[in-house]
Amino acid sequence: MKRLLVILSIVLLALPCHAARKSLKGQHKAFVSADTAFTGAFVDEDRVIDSPVRCRLVHGGFADGTRFCAYFPLKKEDFQGRFFQYITPSPEDERAASGFGFQINPIVFSINHGAYFLESNQGGVFDPSDESTRREATIGAYRASAACAEFSRYLAQLLYDCERPRGYCYGGSGGAFRTAGGAEATNVWDGAVPFVMGSPQAMPNVFTIRMRALRVLGDKLDGVADAMRPGGSGNPYEGLTAEQREVLSDATRMGFPIKAWGPWRQLDPHGYRLLHGAVVRMDPTYFRHDFWETPGYAGAEPSPSLIRGRIQLRTRIRKVISTLEAAELGLVPMPAEADKGTADRAWAYAGASERMNRPAAVELEEAPASIGMGADLVKVDGPNAGHRYQLVKAQDSRYVTFESVNSKEDLALLKEGDEVVVDNSDFLAVETYYRHQVPSPDFYVWDYLKGVNGQPIYPQRPILVGPILSQLATGIPYDGNIQCKVIVCCSVWDREAFPWQGDWYRKRVEAHLGATAADNFRLWYTDRATHADAGDDPRETVPYMTTVYQALLDLDDWVAKGIVPPANSDYSIEDGQVLLSADGVNRGGIQPAVTASVNGGDRADAGIGEEISVRFEVEIPRGIGSLALIEWSPLGDGQYKAVQPEDLQVSADGLHASFTQKVSYDKAGTYFPTARVYSERHGDASSVHTLIPNLAMVRIVTE
Repeated sequence: MKRLLVILSIVLLALPCHAARKSLKGQHKAFVSADTAFTGAFVDEDRVIDSPVRCRLVHGGFADGTRFCAYFPLKKEDFQGRFFQYITPSPEDERAASGFGFQINPIVFSINHGAYFLESNQGGVFDPSDESTRREATIGAYRASAACAEFSRYLAQLLYDCERPRGYCYGGSGGAFRTAGGAEATNVWDGAVPFVMGSPQAMPNVFTIRMRALRVLGDKLDGVADAMRPGGSGNPYEGLTAEQREVLSDATRMGFPIKAWGPWRQLDPHGYRLLHGAVVRMDPTYFRHDFWETPGYAGAEPSPSLIRGRIQLRTRIRKVISTLEAAELGLVPMPAEADKGTADRAWAYAGASERMNRPAAVELEEAPASIGMGADLVKVDGPNAGHRYQLVKAQDSRYVTFESVNSKEDLALLKEGDEVVVDNSDFLAVETYYRHQVPSPDFYVWDYLKGVNGQPIYPQRPILVGPILSQLATGIPYDGNIQCKVIVCCSVWDREAFPWQGDWYRKRVEAHLGATAADNFRLWYTDRATHADAGDDPRETVPYMTTVYQALLDLDDWVAKGIVPPANSDYSIEDGQVLLSADGVNRGGIQPAVTASVNGGDRADAGIGEEISVRFEVEIPRGIGSLALIEWSPLGDGQYKAVQPEDLQVSADGLHASFTQKVSYDKAGTYFPTARVYSERHGDASSVHTLIPNLAMVRIVTE
């Protein structure tokens, strides 16, 4: 009996520490949202889960269709009074983060760092092909997220009997727009981390300038990429025609990172596919008349490549093909769950579950071998004559496949025997639309398109479409007037959100906050990082999500403890390119700097079997921690192995390190021996959520 009483005492003492002992069902009815659009708050799921980490999952929402998932630490003593809320690029599934397949799961990060994790559907799934899913822009932009944040705070206080939890939202790409909009339009969050962030002029310009370069330069981009790699010629314009030089120069000046053309064959129109119809509708005379007929526009006096690239093929439909049948034929891929919610690919998944039984392709009597960056299928006769169906590609000179933005009602009107025209004129026209969209002077990359009098050298359109498109995501004409502390994380090699846009936002914040900007804002750049959440090619790029996670932790230290985070990155901008300071110790931000050399340069020519020494120098910016891990890839093939600590020479202050590796190759070829280095706030190599990477390489040619 005495033993039983002891056991019961232990259990009773444990009860107050375990939030899971309190049921939330039926206890949430007293919550009333400050935003009257969100009523009928409810919780319909409350359980302990083991994957991706053991925690408590609470699912709920509001009567309007807004839903959320909150993942709480099980024990009160493990909760540090904070939450992290992920804002996806477009409204979708509130459970997206649970299936994230990239480097680090945000639920695990949050639970392991004493926070609960929150994600919502931002008011409901948005299907660009279904008008019924559209809603007032501010709902999906920030209001649904804010209502869920406040509801989750109420639930946390019920669970933990605590004070108001501190909250931090973060989001990338389109999610960065929404995060910034929320940080400016509300005071719901204590801090925000927009990452891989665009500007109000980003859409469609960052996509269309790239589309033009991909079409005009094509295989020449191999030489551009090689020239800019270590040991290359350094002259990316070598061997290009006059038109190709102009196109590459334009893309570079507009901000496409000149060093980031390596995987050009995997690049495509990206998010522009969702924007195309809206751009054409907002400025129809540009596409139907001015571009092709009016002096001052590229189509009025077309270049040879524009003439060769234009397709206007009249034909007939043999067969309409459903999504399932198209997938079986290999015409379209099945929607990838791994894309859902990610900063880089969420646009590709939008509305995927609703499209399975809709037409995805048609077989034509004749189809072009390729449609380049995109085209329309124009219906000539019958119901819906004149309608333009957006295409994504052509295959086997028989099939064309549809983009996801086409409405199910319009697709249902396509029939066997319909006369149609495959026409890519609008996609060609939009490639130089940026020339006719010169904005205010704060968007300085457009300066080269102005004459000596400061006026645009090309005719200008009556409307700037960028701010209209961006406001669909932000909900407001965002301009840097932040209401909380903000750390922006941008990528120097970002091919979708050109990196200068982080600097644009910094300048807007400074214009609003003046002398207090440094007390509320930081901009950190990650070198060799792209737009993709988990990085692209491990041979040349690094992921940035650990920088985002460290920013969230630093924000909370800033808010809760007054600990000032590391300084802004030290950089300059030249002809649209962001150049980080060569002084790694004083360059700000939180990424280590690393350089590589061979024989005093970045290239060596060697005989087969000849041994070469490659030297690497590492610098750690002040105040960000210390060197935690170094990996080494002798072949530069993305396969890394750890460098042992005894092989390093480290300075007394820990800010400098160097090491040398010897290599030799038994086959003729070109090799890029590479080192990947990681810093961490406490020098802890096991802290996977906050290891900050960088890499450097040299070129060795053997023959």
